[in-house]
Amino acid sequence: MPVSIHKQDENKALPSSIIECVGNTPLVSLRRLFAGTGVEVFAKLEYMNPGGSMKDRPARFMIEQGLRDGTITADSHIIESSSGNLGVAIAMVARVYGLPFTCVVDPKTAPSNLKILSQLGAKIEMVTEADDQGGYLKTRIRRVQELLHSIPNAVWMNQYANERNWQAHYYGTGSEMAEQLPQAPDCLIAAVSTSGSILGCARRLRETYPDVKVIAVDAVGSVIFGTPPKRRELPGIGSSRVPEILVREEIDDVIHVNDRESVEGCRDLLYHEGIFAGGSSGSVIAAIKKLIPTVPKPYRICTILPDRGDRYLDMVYDEDWVDRLPTT
Repeated sequence: MPVSIHKQDENKALPSSIIECVGNTPLVSLRRLFAGTGVEVFAKLEYMNPGGSMKDRPARFMIEQGLRDGTITADSHIIESSSGNLGVAIAMVARVYGLPFTCVVDPKTAPSNLKILSQLGAKIEMVTEADDQGGYLKTRIRRVQELLHSIPNAVWMNQYANERNWQAHYYGTGSEMAEQLPQAPDCLIAAVSTSGSILGCARRLRETYPDVKVIAVDAVGSVIFGTPPKRRELPGIGSSRVPEILVREEIDDVIHVNDRESVEGCRDLLYHEGIFAGGSSGSVIAAIKKLIPTVPKPYRICTILPDRGDRYLDMVYDEDWVDRLPTT
Protein backbone atom coordinates (compact mmCIF):
# COMPACT_ATOMS: atom_id res chain seq x y z
CA MET A 1 0.00 0.00 0.00
CA PRO A 2 1.52 3.40 -0.99
CA VAL A 3 2.62 5.71 1.83
CA SER A 4 1.01 9.13 1.74
CA ILE A 5 3.52 11.87 0.91
CA HIS A 6 1.63 14.10 3.32
CA LYS A 7 2.12 11.83 6.32
CA GLN A 8 4.07 13.52 9.12
CA ASP A 9 7.05 11.86 10.77
CA GLU A 10 5.63 11.14 14.21
CA ASN A 11 9.05 11.60 15.80
CA LYS A 12 9.64 15.01 14.22
CA ALA A 13 8.87 17.89 16.55
CA LEU A 14 7.16 20.84 14.90
CA PRO A 15 8.08 24.43 15.86
CA SER A 16 5.88 25.67 18.66
CA SER A 17 5.92 29.27 17.42
CA ILE A 18 7.03 31.41 14.50
CA ILE A 19 10.19 32.47 16.32
CA GLU A 20 11.42 28.88 16.42
CA CYS A 21 11.61 29.20 12.63
CA VAL A 22 14.34 31.86 12.89
CA GLY A 23 17.66 30.78 11.40
CA ASN A 24 18.88 27.92 9.21
CA THR A 25 18.76 30.18 6.16
CA PRO A 26 20.37 28.94 2.93
CA LEU A 27 23.78 29.86 1.54
CA VAL A 28 23.78 30.26 -2.25
CA SER A 29 26.43 30.80 -4.90
CA LEU A 30 25.95 33.96 -6.99
CA ARG A 31 27.32 32.31 -10.12
CA ARG A 32 25.34 34.37 -12.64
CA LEU A 33 26.03 37.82 -11.27
CA PHE A 34 29.78 37.28 -10.93
CA ALA A 35 30.37 34.90 -13.85
CA GLY A 36 33.75 35.29 -15.55
CA THR A 37 35.28 37.40 -12.77
CA GLY A 38 37.48 34.71 -11.23
CA VAL A 39 35.64 35.31 -7.97
CA GLU A 40 33.16 33.02 -6.20
CA VAL A 41 30.56 34.72 -4.02
CA PHE A 42 28.56 32.77 -1.44
CA ALA A 43 25.60 34.71 -0.04
CA LYS A 44 23.68 33.95 3.15
CA LEU A 45 19.99 34.63 2.44
CA GLU A 46 19.00 36.21 5.74
CA TYR A 47 15.87 37.69 4.20
CA MET A 48 14.39 34.20 4.42
CA ASN A 49 13.97 34.52 8.18
CA PRO A 50 10.25 34.65 9.08
CA GLY A 51 10.31 38.35 9.93
CA GLY A 52 12.08 39.11 6.66
CA SER A 53 15.56 40.00 7.88
CA MET A 54 18.64 38.96 9.83
CA LYS A 55 17.36 41.14 12.70
CA ASP A 56 15.10 38.24 13.70
CA ARG A 57 18.18 36.64 15.25
CA PRO A 58 19.20 39.37 17.75
CA ALA A 59 15.54 40.17 18.50
CA ARG A 60 14.90 36.57 19.54
CA PHE A 61 18.25 36.16 21.30
CA MET A 62 18.11 39.41 23.29
CA ILE A 63 14.55 38.84 24.49
CA GLU A 64 14.90 35.14 25.29
CA GLN A 65 18.19 35.62 27.11
CA GLY A 66 16.66 38.51 29.02
CA LEU A 67 13.71 36.34 30.05
CA ARG A 68 16.14 33.66 31.21
CA ASP A 69 18.29 35.94 33.36
CA GLY A 70 15.41 38.06 34.68
CA THR A 71 16.37 41.36 33.05
CA ILE A 72 13.10 40.98 31.13
CA THR A 73 9.97 39.80 32.93
CA ALA A 74 6.32 39.27 32.07
CA ASP A 75 5.69 42.86 33.21
CA SER A 76 8.40 44.43 31.02
CA HIS A 77 7.64 46.96 28.30
CA ILE A 78 10.21 46.62 25.51
CA ILE A 79 11.56 49.79 23.89
CA GLU A 80 13.89 50.10 20.92
CA SER A 81 15.04 52.61 18.33
CA SER A 82 14.95 51.09 14.85
CA SER A 83 15.04 52.07 11.19
CA GLY A 84 12.62 49.22 10.58
CA ASN A 85 13.90 45.64 10.49
CA LEU A 86 14.83 45.19 14.14
CA GLY A 87 11.58 46.87 15.09
CA VAL A 88 9.59 44.37 13.02
CA ALA A 89 11.61 41.48 14.47
CA ILE A 90 11.12 42.61 18.07
CA ALA A 91 7.41 43.19 17.43
CA MET A 92 7.10 39.60 16.19
CA VAL A 93 8.96 38.12 19.18
CA ALA A 94 7.21 40.41 21.67
CA ARG A 95 3.83 39.35 20.26
CA VAL A 96 4.66 35.67 20.83
CA TYR A 97 5.76 36.34 24.43
CA GLY A 98 2.91 38.74 25.18
CA LEU A 99 5.19 41.73 25.84
CA PRO A 100 4.20 45.31 24.98
CA PHE A 101 6.62 47.03 22.61
CA THR A 102 7.24 50.64 21.63
CA CYS A 103 9.35 51.29 18.56
CA VAL A 104 10.97 54.69 18.02
CA VAL A 105 11.27 55.42 14.29
CA ASP A 106 11.93 58.37 11.97
CA PRO A 107 10.68 59.71 8.62
CA LYS A 108 13.09 57.51 6.64
CA THR A 109 11.52 54.32 7.95
CA ALA A 110 9.90 52.44 5.06
CA PRO A 111 6.11 52.90 4.99
CA SER A 112 5.68 49.14 4.68
CA ASN A 113 7.64 48.60 7.90
CA LEU A 114 5.44 51.09 9.72
CA LYS A 115 2.35 49.17 8.58
CA ILE A 116 3.85 45.84 9.66
CA LEU A 117 4.81 47.25 13.07
CA SER A 118 1.26 48.49 13.53
CA GLN A 119 -0.27 45.15 12.51
CA LEU A 120 1.99 43.34 14.98
CA GLY A 121 0.67 45.53 17.77
CA ALA A 122 3.69 47.75 18.34
CA LYS A 123 3.23 51.31 19.49
CA ILE A 124 5.05 53.66 17.11
CA GLU A 125 6.86 56.79 18.27
CA MET A 126 7.93 58.95 15.31
CA VAL A 127 10.67 61.56 15.76
CA THR A 128 10.90 64.28 13.13
CA GLU A 129 13.86 66.40 14.25
CA ALA A 130 17.18 65.64 12.54
CA ASP A 131 20.30 65.33 14.69
CA ASP A 132 23.59 67.21 14.30
CA GLN A 133 24.80 64.62 11.77
CA GLY A 134 21.83 65.17 9.48
CA GLY A 135 20.23 61.86 10.44
CA TYR A 136 17.75 60.87 13.14
CA LEU A 137 19.54 58.28 15.25
CA LYS A 138 20.58 60.63 18.06
CA THR A 139 17.08 62.09 18.12
CA ARG A 140 15.59 58.59 18.35
CA ILE A 141 17.92 57.70 21.22
CA ARG A 142 16.91 60.87 23.06
CA ARG A 143 13.25 59.88 22.69
CA VAL A 144 14.07 56.39 24.00
CA GLN A 145 15.60 57.96 27.11
CA GLU A 146 12.43 59.98 27.67
CA LEU A 147 10.26 56.88 27.31
CA LEU A 148 12.42 54.96 29.78
CA HIS A 149 11.47 57.53 32.42
CA SER A 150 7.77 57.70 31.53
CA ILE A 151 6.79 54.05 30.83
CA PRO A 152 6.63 51.69 33.85
CA ASN A 153 8.92 48.63 33.68
CA ALA A 154 10.49 49.84 30.45
CA VAL A 155 13.45 47.84 29.12
CA TRP A 156 15.64 49.20 26.32
CA MET A 157 17.15 46.58 23.98
CA ASN A 158 19.89 49.06 22.94
CA GLN A 159 21.17 47.18 19.89
CA TYR A 160 24.19 49.48 19.50
CA ALA A 161 25.59 48.55 22.91
CA ASN A 162 24.04 45.15 23.67
CA GLU A 163 26.68 42.36 23.55
CA ARG A 164 23.88 39.90 22.83
CA ASN A 165 23.53 41.54 19.43
CA TRP A 166 26.81 40.13 18.11
CA GLN A 167 26.38 36.92 20.13
CA ALA A 168 23.16 36.17 18.26
CA HIS A 169 25.13 36.12 15.02
CA TYR A 170 28.09 34.27 16.52
CA TYR A 171 25.88 31.38 17.61
CA GLY A 172 23.49 31.71 14.66
CA THR A 173 24.49 33.23 11.33
CA GLY A 174 28.24 32.72 11.71
CA SER A 175 27.97 29.14 12.95
CA GLU A 176 25.67 28.23 10.09
CA MET A 177 28.01 29.80 7.54
CA ALA A 178 30.98 27.91 8.96
CA GLU A 179 29.08 24.65 8.40
CA GLN A 180 27.61 25.59 4.99
CA LEU A 181 30.66 26.99 3.20
CA PRO A 182 31.97 24.41 0.72
CA GLN A 183 35.53 25.78 0.88
CA ALA A 184 37.55 28.23 2.95
CA PRO A 185 36.61 31.84 2.14
CA ASP A 186 39.25 34.49 1.51
CA CYS A 187 37.05 37.20 2.95
CA LEU A 188 33.80 38.02 4.69
CA ILE A 189 32.20 41.19 3.38
CA ALA A 190 29.15 42.56 5.19
CA ALA A 191 27.14 45.75 5.66
CA VAL A 192 27.45 47.60 8.96
CA SER A 193 25.10 49.63 11.12
CA THR A 194 25.23 48.39 14.72
CA SER A 195 28.21 46.15 13.73
CA GLY A 196 26.61 43.18 15.51
CA SER A 197 26.28 40.93 12.47
CA ILE A 198 29.76 41.50 11.04
CA LEU A 199 31.47 41.04 14.41
CA GLY A 200 29.49 37.95 15.39
CA CYS A 201 30.02 36.26 12.02
CA ALA A 202 33.70 37.26 11.84
CA ARG A 203 34.45 35.92 15.31
CA ARG A 204 32.84 32.59 14.54
CA LEU A 205 34.29 32.22 11.03
CA ARG A 206 37.81 33.01 12.25
CA GLU A 207 37.62 30.04 14.59
CA THR A 208 37.25 27.76 11.56
CA TYR A 209 39.08 29.91 9.00
CA PRO A 210 41.73 31.95 10.85
CA ASP A 211 42.99 33.70 7.71
CA VAL A 212 39.66 35.11 6.55
CA LYS A 213 39.77 38.84 5.87
CA VAL A 214 36.88 40.92 7.20
CA ILE A 215 35.64 43.85 5.10
CA ALA A 216 32.89 46.20 6.25
CA VAL A 217 30.50 47.89 3.82
CA ASP A 218 29.44 51.30 5.08
CA ALA A 219 27.29 54.05 3.60
CA VAL A 220 28.80 57.25 2.27
CA GLY A 221 27.87 59.80 4.93
CA SER A 222 28.02 57.35 7.84
CA VAL A 223 30.43 58.23 10.67
CA ILE A 224 31.12 54.68 11.94
CA PHE A 225 34.67 54.62 10.59
CA GLY A 226 35.54 58.27 10.99
CA THR A 227 34.37 59.67 7.67
CA PRO A 228 32.46 62.99 7.63
CA PRO A 229 28.67 62.95 7.97
CA LYS A 230 26.59 63.42 4.86
CA ARG A 231 22.95 63.12 3.92
CA ARG A 232 21.89 59.49 3.49
CA GLU A 233 18.50 58.25 2.33
CA LEU A 234 18.78 54.47 2.53
CA PRO A 235 17.86 52.99 5.94
CA GLY A 236 19.47 49.90 7.42
CA ILE A 237 23.13 50.67 6.67
CA GLY A 238 25.48 53.19 8.24
CA SER A 239 25.03 55.25 11.37
CA SER A 240 25.33 58.81 12.66
CA ARG A 241 27.15 57.54 15.77
CA VAL A 242 29.79 54.91 16.48
CA PRO A 243 28.24 51.75 18.00
CA GLU A 244 29.51 50.89 21.47
CA ILE A 245 29.96 47.23 20.52
CA LEU A 246 32.20 48.01 17.53
CA VAL A 247 35.77 46.71 17.82
CA ARG A 248 37.53 48.47 14.95
CA GLU A 249 40.64 46.29 15.19
CA GLU A 250 38.65 43.22 14.15
CA ILE A 251 37.75 44.75 10.77
CA ASP A 252 40.50 44.72 8.15
CA ASP A 253 39.09 47.13 5.61
CA VAL A 254 36.07 49.31 4.80
CA ILE A 255 34.36 50.01 1.48
CA HIS A 256 31.97 52.94 1.29
CA VAL A 257 28.97 52.83 -1.04
CA ASN A 258 26.53 55.62 -1.88
CA ASP A 259 22.76 55.29 -2.24
CA ARG A 260 22.78 55.13 -6.03
CA GLU A 261 25.41 52.38 -6.02
CA SER A 262 23.26 50.45 -3.55
CA VAL A 263 20.23 50.77 -5.83
CA GLU A 264 22.29 49.46 -8.76
CA GLY A 265 23.43 46.52 -6.63
CA CYS A 266 19.81 45.65 -5.81
CA ARG A 267 18.85 45.77 -9.47
CA ASP A 268 21.85 43.56 -10.39
CA LEU A 269 20.79 40.95 -7.84
CA LEU A 270 17.25 40.93 -9.14
CA TYR A 271 18.18 40.86 -12.83
CA HIS A 272 20.94 38.23 -12.70
CA GLU A 273 19.94 36.05 -9.76
CA GLY A 274 16.21 36.61 -9.28
CA ILE A 275 16.96 37.66 -5.70
CA PHE A 276 14.58 40.39 -4.53
CA ALA A 277 16.62 41.93 -1.73
CA GLY A 278 16.76 45.14 0.28
CA GLY A 279 19.01 48.18 0.21
CA SER A 280 21.89 46.92 2.34
CA SER A 281 22.10 43.81 0.14
CA GLY A 282 22.56 46.10 -2.83
CA SER A 283 25.29 47.93 -0.91
CA VAL A 284 27.15 44.66 -0.41
CA ILE A 285 26.91 43.79 -4.11
CA ALA A 286 28.19 47.24 -5.07
CA ALA A 287 31.11 46.84 -2.66
CA ILE A 288 32.00 43.41 -4.07
CA LYS A 289 32.09 44.92 -7.57
CA LYS A 290 34.57 47.52 -6.28
CA LEU A 291 36.65 44.84 -4.55
CA ILE A 292 36.96 42.37 -7.45
CA PRO A 293 39.61 44.28 -9.48
CA THR A 294 41.87 44.53 -6.39
CA VAL A 295 42.05 40.87 -5.31
CA PRO A 296 44.05 37.89 -6.68
CA LYS A 297 42.21 35.25 -8.67
CA PRO A 298 40.73 32.81 -7.88
CA TYR A 299 39.14 34.38 -4.81
CA ARG A 300 36.25 33.36 -2.56
CA ILE A 301 33.92 35.78 -0.83
CA CYS A 302 31.19 35.05 1.69
CA THR A 303 28.58 37.67 2.38
CA ILE A 304 25.17 38.30 3.94
CA LEU A 305 22.01 39.57 2.23
CA PRO A 306 20.24 41.08 5.26
CA ASP A 307 16.64 41.69 4.20
CA ARG A 308 14.10 41.39 1.44
CA GLY A 309 13.06 43.81 -1.24
CA ASP A 310 9.34 44.16 -0.63
CA ARG A 311 10.10 46.54 2.26
CA TYR A 312 11.83 48.83 -0.26
CA LEU A 313 9.16 49.08 -2.95
CA ASP A 314 8.67 52.74 -2.03
CA MET A 315 12.42 53.40 -2.17
CA VAL A 316 15.00 51.32 -4.04
CA TYR A 317 12.44 49.94 -6.47
CA ASP A 318 10.59 53.22 -7.02
CA GLU A 319 11.93 55.28 -9.93
CA ASP A 320 10.69 58.61 -8.55
CA TRP A 321 12.52 57.98 -5.24
CA VAL A 322 15.69 56.99 -7.09
CA ASP A 323 15.52 60.07 -9.32
CA ARG A 324 15.56 62.29 -6.23
CA LEU A 325 18.84 60.81 -4.97
CA PRO A 326 21.98 62.97 -5.27
CA THR A 327 23.97 62.20 -8.39
CA THR A 328 27.30 62.15 -6.50
